[in-house]
Amino acid sequence: MKARLGVCALVLLFLAGLWLVASPFVVGYQPPGASYTAATVNNLWVGGGLAGLSFVTLVLYAADALRELTTRGKHSAADS
Repeated sequence: MKARLGVCALVLLFLAGLWLVASPFVVGYQPPGASYTAATVNNLWVGGGLAGLSFVTLVLYAADALRELTTRGKHSAADS
């Protein structure tokens, strides 16, 4: 149960990071063709960092879960 909650939180953080990156262009407070405003630069850095960090954490969690499943499979085959 705790693992599911953690994965859900990481997915939500990843999506929030993607939204922060896209929001200046979707909402329209970054004029097309203009230099990036301070708010846009902030959204790009914070959103990119949040999305990147949560993605790396999700990959590490998946690798750990796969390693655990592989270890369980080896032990089950040895017990047979």
